[in-house]
Amino acid sequence: MKLVIQRVKRAKVEVEGKVVGKIGHGFLVLLGVTHTDTTEEVEYLVRKLCSLRIFEDENEKMNLNIQQVEGSLLIVSQFTLYANCKDGNRPSFVEAAVPEQAEKLYELFCQKCKENDICVQQGEFGAHMQVELLNDGPVTIVLERNHQQ
Repeated sequence: MKLVIQRVKRAKVEVEGKVVGKIGHGFLVLLGVTHTDTTEEVEYLVRKLCSLRIFEDENEKMNLNIQQVEGSLLIVSQFTLYANCKDGNRPSFVEAAVPEQAEKLYELFCQKCKENDICVQQGEFGAHMQVELLNDGPVTIVLERNHQQ
């Protein structure tokens, strides 16, 4: 499982011109699932995400987590995080999980984040989405874990 986390002032996701998720300050999380992922990866990455201290404190040091700043999450499924571009110019997505597995783990990830008393908004799994954000910093962090780590 792979997360691309962007600290944002605001973010939203639209499907067919309709806003399906929108947040103020917090994290835009792009989430990719690979075929070897299990609930173990979900649990680990939810803990890391909710504990990640990348918001500034009163001394302008990255020292606060999302709960401490009462931030929100906008979580968007993105299978293209598992693109392999080693051979040729057309990406291969064979490392991405099949949609049924990916959707199940994506929904579990979102639910586990909500259980941490964080406001969670979501994209629409499998849809063609337009994502808009105002990156704050910019701060972008990549977290990754698979069962082999």
